[in-house]
Amino acid sequence: MTEAAVAGAIVRRAKPATKPARPFFSSGPCGKPPGWAPSLLSSRALGRSHRGAIGKALLAEAIDRTHTLLRLPTDYRIGIVPASDTGAMEMAIWSLLGTRPVTMLAWESFGAGWVTDVVKQLSLDAEIRTADYGGICDLGGIDPANDLVFTWNGTTSGVRVPNAHWIAEHRTGLSICDATSAAFAQDIDWTKIDVGTFSWQKALGGEAGHGMLVLSPRAVERLEREPAPRPLPKIFRLTKGGKLIDGIFRGETINTPSMLCVEDWLLALDWAERIGGLNALFARANANSAALDRWVRSADWIEHLAKDPAIRSNTSVCLQFADRSDQEANKARQKAIGKLLDQEDAAYDIGGYRDAPPGLRVWCGATVDTADIEALGPWLDWAWEASA
Repeated sequence: MTEAAVAGAIVRRAKPATKPARPFFSSGPCGKPPGWAPSLLSSRALGRSHRGAIGKALLAEAIDRTHTLLRLPTDYRIGIVPASDTGAMEMAIWSLLGTRPVTMLAWESFGAGWVTDVVKQLSLDAEIRTADYGGICDLGGIDPANDLVFTWNGTTSGVRVPNAHWIAEHRTGLSICDATSAAFAQDIDWTKIDVGTFSWQKALGGEAGHGMLVLSPRAVERLEREPAPRPLPKIFRLTKGGKLIDGIFRGETINTPSMLCVEDWLLALDWAERIGGLNALFARANANSAALDRWVRSADWIEHLAKDPAIRSNTSVCLQFADRSDQEANKARQKAIGKLLDQEDAAYDIGGYRDAPPGLRVWCGATVDTADIEALGPWLDWAWEASA
């Protein structure tokens, strides 16, 4: 090569010397707690009925310890339900909505899915407020007589509500919140939430397939006083004879749970309690998202999808390419970056959500170690150049 050719050649950066020790950055199922190993799971309930003494005791323990860890109000109930967070939200929507007006808030794909359920499946005439990816809809002036449905944290957009101040203290409607990527990582004011849902596979790194449903006394009163104006499948039924099926909230599950997943959830709770509980979980997620933000601000090819830090998630942090002149090319670049990082065992499953603007999505929840987020940045820079 001539001197001019050498001078004009693109100098590719070398692969970073250090890889994340645990390259699990998927936004669901999320990485397991540090130190997790299959050998730590107890087999005491395997092959035994979940209706027997051991099974019922373990399910009740999972419920009670989750209630305590989340610092739920003492008169709130929490139960294990089928079909992950989706199942829990479907139970709430189908069982509680339809007897009064409803306001729907959506700023990402899962919130939009609940709008579809309410408007197209239940055929309810709802007030719908939406925002594009990276933004949040107007939270002001919501009628406190309306039922309210929203996601606390938008897993596919990286946007979260800044707080619960906008939810009326003396509301007559119910607030129904999909909190699956916020629970255990963000400070939810549960006194403003009448129905909350989340899954085990998110912030504590549990296994998929099981959801948890939180009910306030007001939600229980609604279920008993105003039955759903529609037939309900068995897995959606929360009442019998006009009374709450209270056993659901003591571990008498509607269908057969995986006791291996229950043991795994108890192991996740062990870890969370051992490191200091909810405040420690908050701190870890905040440290992780701050470390990722430091890298984003150092890179000229990527930026936050949620530009306003006040509404930016500290769990499912969504990023978009800075140059958005050719989004089809960006989709291909997103896929190429993900493939390179996967092949190098440097990062798994960090592509942006399929309906979101092309970019990356990095889970920063508490089960991730900050050192791994810090090690990830140089690999992202390398993959960006190598994918060109």
